[in-house]
Amino acid sequence: QVQLVESGGGPVQPGGSLRLSCAASGFILDEYVIGWFRQAPGQEREGLSCFDNRHGIRTYADSIMGRFTISRDSAKNMVYLQLNSLQPEDTGVYYCAAYTSTTFNACSFSPSEYKNWGQGTQVTVSS
Repeated sequence: QVQLVESGGGPVQPGGSLRLSCAASGFILDEYVIGWFRQAPGQEREGLSCFDNRHGIRTYADSIMGRFTISRDSAKNMVYLQLNSLQPEDTGVYYCAAYTSTTFNACSFSPSEYKNWGQGTQVTVSS
């Protein structure tokens, strides 16, 4: 059974950093695409970053380019999202999601592509 569990969220001041973790179980990470999404109150879910693990390709949304970094530890079946230079507009619930694909550079920021989702972790950026 595919399962994703996020952790690492919390309150942080503007300019601060957090590292979010996504623990994956029930599947082989290297065969899946893992995406990180954010949903702010009253807004649609927004794709932030994606890791095509099969091909080792990382993709970032323009809105977070240069501030957030996606990484993985295949041995631990973990995917991380490092959040730097956080601003109040980064506040929201952060989700990791997964789907399997053999397509080269299968990264997608469309939530409908992803078949499996974690429960989310709240990030609140405020002074």
